[in-house]
Amino acid sequence: MTNLRHVKPAGEAIFKDRYTTKVRELLVPWEDGGNAVFAIAGAPFSKSSISHSGASFAPSAIRSALQSYTTFSGDTGVDFTESIIDFGDIYMDPTDVIGNQQRLYEGLYDIYQTDAAKNWMVLGGDHAISHSSIKAFSEKYSSVGVIQFDAHHDLRNVEDGGPTNGTPFRRLIEDGVLSGENLIQIGIRDFTNAKGYDDYAKEQGVIVYTMQDLFRESILVILEREMKKLADRVDVIYLSVDMDVLDQAFAPGCPAIGPGGMDSRELLAGVHLAAQHAKVKAMDIVEIDPTIDIRNMTSRVAANVMMQFMLGKKLGV
Repeated sequence: MTNLRHVKPAGEAIFKDRYTTKVRELLVPWEDGGNAVFAIAGAPFSKSSISHSGASFAPSAIRSALQSYTTFSGDTGVDFTESIIDFGDIYMDPTDVIGNQQRLYEGLYDIYQTDAAKNWMVLGGDHAISHSSIKAFSEKYSSVGVIQFDAHHDLRNVEDGGPTNGTPFRRLIEDGVLSGENLIQIGIRDFTNAKGYDDYAKEQGVIVYTMQDLFRESILVILEREMKKLADRVDVIYLSVDMDVLDQAFAPGCPAIGPGGMDSRELLAGVHLAAQHAKVKAMDIVEIDPTIDIRNMTSRVAANVMMQFMLGKKLGV
């Protein structure tokens, strides 16, 4: 047999520093009975998007971006060494848009029911996946609250276009899964929503903070105040991070880019703080289209969002 020198399996011929571990190296497949602090699952669904979107490619892109980060936080001294369970991706049918949303619900329901982790991260996908994920997650609790980082309300009616990426939170409210007063929206931008949906948010008691509010008051102050009130009303809190909450300069890979949004430091600080609360147990990251991204900038921010979520949970314990 010919001896091949210097050859490794595809993808493994990369530089390795003996002292450095990259976050992606922590990902391990789930085995029945396995238990961890953190677990992830991919929801590669974007055919319900009302605009062109390749967000179905985002779970893989975000996982790849984890290779950009080490496991060590120099600011806090925390070094992640424990494995992160990776359940892989939910299967998506090429044409069955409605069925895929039910499939997401069923797949994520099964994943959550394993109790394989204390904290969950779901990688979308467009924002339609949040309806399936939050509905499945809520089955384990009497009441759930949601903190939504987003430029859009995502409270569109279903009659005009079906269950799209613009409807998840209206559907959750109308399904009785989520009370309007337990939905906190942060980062809503001017000229991205219709008056009718602003009216609907007010009618349902949704707590809305616009970008103008964030210019006047720190996101950290807002989160501390609202999370304290929310935690008194619900059993568990779920974070939903739509990456288009960021200004287009920081998230060029979002289908709905626009000016006047958050900068990446602001979002990372918000997720970090929110994750420290004991009732925060899950998060999704949505609305990245890697096919239009620039040098994986948006996926790299998303991977950093994951790390700030994990760091916040670690420091909040």
